[in-house]
Amino acid sequence: MLAEVVNFFLKVTSKLGYPGIIILMALESSFFPFPSEVVIPPAAYLASKGEFNVWLVIISGLLGSLLGAWFNYFLALRLGRPVLQELIWRYGKFFLLPHNTLEKMEVFFEKHGHISTFVGRLIPGVRQYISFPAGLGRMNFWLFTIYTALGAGIWVGVLATAGYLIGANEDMLRLWLRRSSIFLVLFSLILVTTYLYFYRRRRADRSF
Repeated sequence: MLAEVVNFFLKVTSKLGYPGIIILMALESSFFPFPSEVVIPPAAYLASKGEFNVWLVIISGLLGSLLGAWFNYFLALRLGRPVLQELIWRYGKFFLLPHNTLEKMEVFFEKHGHISTFVGRLIPGVRQYISFPAGLGRMNFWLFTIYTALGAGIWVGVLATAGYLIGANEDMLRLWLRRSSIFLVLFSLILVTTYLYFYRRRRADRSF
């Protein structure tokens, strides 16, 4: 299967090159169901064969991830907030949502947006959608960009390393990505637990 993906990718990138990586990763990072596992590893594999520069593959993947995340962020900010606010005012009482739900989201992302965005980019099934609540909560755009880049950079780096070192061995690549995903989830749990511990400790110290 991976060999077929590589062949397909070769045809696409023969015409689009690095812009093709950016476009496909932007789709993956938005709400389109396009997995990054079929973009970066084949590109990195081709880099190991001299077809691409692996660092430009990583940079292109990161830029594409940012573009997709920005799209979701501004979509939620410009269109999602008015629609959600209207729904909350009309039907919020049926779902136990108070009228100040969006205001609470703003407070949350002002306090915890950095850790939420960073960790969200590391978790499978969440990384594509964490930009929506960040936009709804009006998280500071530059902080959103920095922590999105950090999280997306780690994931793109993992994918590129797998493709570059393992190449077209589909079984080993699948095992690498599965173990990497598990490790990143565990790392995220440890990071969030540590963050909450020190956050609550600071609050307790300030209460005295």
